[in-house]
Amino acid sequence: MSYPYPLLKPPSFAWDRSAAPAEPKVHEWIQTLDAARAGEFDWSNVDVALLGVPLSRSSISASAASENPDAMRRAWKYFTTYNLDHDVDLSELHVVDVGDVRQHVTDIAKCHSHIREAMHAMRTHHPHVLPMMMGGDHSITAMLIKGYKDAHPKERVGILQLDTHFDLRDLADNGPSNGTPIRNLIESRTVAGEDVHNIGLHGFFNARSLKAYADEVGVHYTTLRQARAKGVAETVRDALAKLGERVDTIYLTVDMDVLDISYGPGVPASTPGGMRSDELFEAVHAAGLCKKVKAMDLVCLDPFKDRGEATVKTAVHVMLSFLTGYKQREQ
Repeated sequence: MSYPYPLLKPPSFAWDRSAAPAEPKVHEWIQTLDAARAGEFDWSNVDVALLGVPLSRSSISASAASENPDAMRRAWKYFTTYNLDHDVDLSELHVVDVGDVRQHVTDIAKCHSHIREAMHAMRTHHPHVLPMMMGGDHSITAMLIKGYKDAHPKERVGILQLDTHFDLRDLADNGPSNGTPIRNLIESRTVAGEDVHNIGLHGFFNARSLKAYADEVGVHYTTLRQARAKGVAETVRDALAKLGERVDTIYLTVDMDVLDISYGPGVPASTPGGMRSDELFEAVHAAGLCKKVKAMDLVCLDPFKDRGEATVKTAVHVMLSFLTGYKQREQ
């Protein structure tokens, strides 16, 4: 099917941007692609494309993460484009919301195929544009990276994973679920184990066998305790530098369950002892500064379990913090 529509599905709603204020809020800044004129759209000056991936039927635990893309869109109204901490105004970037990947009601394999095709299409039609995905559960990451590799078969792709879990469960037992995306990519030879850096693991939430598998295939990992001793942002910068020596592209995947339960009440697999929100903001900002980071996703946030939109607002802040770093690449 043609790109972007009907391959993708237009967002279920769009904010009114007709006022065009001098100091816009995020919902007045991000452009929603006009479905009626999508085929005529000029991508030449676009910096970032936002894509919703509303799939959560492939989650191990019950989740409505499929509702997160629209929840994040609705929360844009709470934020301005100006980041006081870094004195950066994001309104100078051209960011376009292209809508959502089409999903099948019951066929997860078909959903995954659509996700892979969507990423391939994005990289084919506007390869200069940074893709930023709003999930959805973590199963989508394997499909998005496979789609990226389909479009760039000669590139070596590495992963920076911010997560409480290894996501290395056995595919024989769990299938292509949100517990297996990294193993899926390693066993399919899409990504080498040594090209994965996981930061944020902690506590009692990973089986010993998963650590053994990570060691066997060469996955690099830093526990949150170790990262805090060194500094979370510094740990991220070190991982990016090491990845950058080996790979052409770094894919950033942020599992919101990396947050402590008090900071992420809307996470299906929330745990005590995770990151603070400010640590996560600094981590993704550091990733945004790295020129080899060419795609990002944010996954595993269930707005139906959230409290006062706390986790959804945090997710939007994560997205904007990454874009702050991305904007600073140009300065």
